[in-house]
Amino acid sequence: MSVPTAALDSSVCAPLPVLGQDVTVPLVTGGEVTYAALDYAASAPALQRVWDDVAAYAPYYGSVHRGAGYLSQLSTDLFENSRRTVAEFLGCRADDQVVFTRSTTDSLNLLAAAIPADCQVFVYETEHHASLLPWRDAQVTYLNAPRTPAQAVETLERALADRDPYGPALVCVTGASNVTGELWPVRELAAAAHAHGARIVLDAAQLAPHHPVDVAELDVDWVAFSGHKLYAPFGSGVLAGRADWLQAADPYLAGGGASRKVARRADGGVDVDWHTTAARHEAGSPNVIGVYSIASACKALTEAGFDNLVAREQELVSRVREGLAEVPEVQVLSLFGDDAPRVGVISFVVRGWNSSHFAAALSAEYGIGVRDGLFCAHPLVRTLLGSDPQDPGECGAPEGEPGELPQPSAGGTPSSLRSLNAIRVSFGAGTPDEHIDRFLRAVAELVREGARWNYRTEDGRCVPDRGTAAQV
Repeated sequence: MSVPTAALDSSVCAPLPVLGQDVTVPLVTGGEVTYAALDYAASAPALQRVWDDVAAYAPYYGSVHRGAGYLSQLSTDLFENSRRTVAEFLGCRADDQVVFTRSTTDSLNLLAAAIPADCQVFVYETEHHASLLPWRDAQVTYLNAPRTPAQAVETLERALADRDPYGPALVCVTGASNVTGELWPVRELAAAAHAHGARIVLDAAQLAPHHPVDVAELDVDWVAFSGHKLYAPFGSGVLAGRADWLQAADPYLAGGGASRKVARRADGGVDVDWHTTAARHEAGSPNVIGVYSIASACKALTEAGFDNLVAREQELVSRVREGLAEVPEVQVLSLFGDDAPRVGVISFVVRGWNSSHFAAALSAEYGIGVRDGLFCAHPLVRTLLGSDPQDPGECGAPEGEPGELPQPSAGGTPSSLRSLNAIRVSFGAGTPDEHIDRFLRAVAELVREGARWNYRTEDGRCVPDRGTAAQV
């Protein structure tokens, strides 16, 4: 059984076609402009290939695993073939399981529910909340933010060696920071974990869309990622890796599909025989469209030549960093330093600007979509900004009118950065050169000339004050 598959534009080192490339948005200053989507780290635009593949399959949509009809059988084949495609994309080992979830957050919560009762979890404070928060029923050790990759490994080794009692342990670490874009030493961290009898799960939400991920080569026990960051919408995610803890745990959700046999007992109760395959944690009707879209994206990235995509993205990273470096008021945030390898995710602050105000002006006056806030990584952003945990500074705009910030104090982290948010620009396989050029030009113009419009805070967001152009 087969479903029509869309052709892939195989242009080398060119942006991959994505939805929304021709969408225009209004500017407060008048007229319209093509939207520059530079918020890939939140949700990447859908690849045209993915959209076309889903559209080709849609008329054949049917129930999965339970139907005798042709469309149900076809959909089941497509669902399970998607599982194999994802396993190949991730370089999974022969005995690894690929479990489909709703997102990275869902994947890590699933794993948190499956770890042994006496398991100790080690997680850096630098993690996204999806990696930082699921371990509520475990003994958790939060590790301080390292300032070099070597320090990250040393910190983990000390923590694992000092653990008491010496029982099962799990390390959770990101592959690429959703704040700084910096690559973490995953292979070295996996080696340190295994040397101390621990397992490791890789949060690849920001790594998989930008860089090949090979589970066997990295020697991680599990990997988690989301489809919506991998150019595949429709709300699906992946947890892939070792099967033993997953097979031993109670099903993440109890219901149809997870159960192999259900029978009434003589005493009136119910006996359940649960699946030992990935189906054990996939109860209910699965998100076939979401799963197929992930598989389509995996194929598209592979067929386009991931190495070529990485090389082009690194050119964009260099251009953005060089362009921002030409504006003295801009401070790029980093844990590991300017020379650290990174993907297309860069966060920064601008002296004299509230970050929410700056992001709003980029959108309203230039048609550029970035993100401002704490990026669901509050401890990390506060560390990078030198902010005390008790300082104000939640996601979104502060109360009151957007205001200017004081100048930095001499010789250290600007005091103005305390209690602030940051701005994040992120891009990837579908980003045109023009979007990068427009962004850098807009940053320079806003810093040099100021906003051309007045802004106010509404429902926690900084928005244009309609009809009130700034006095210049």
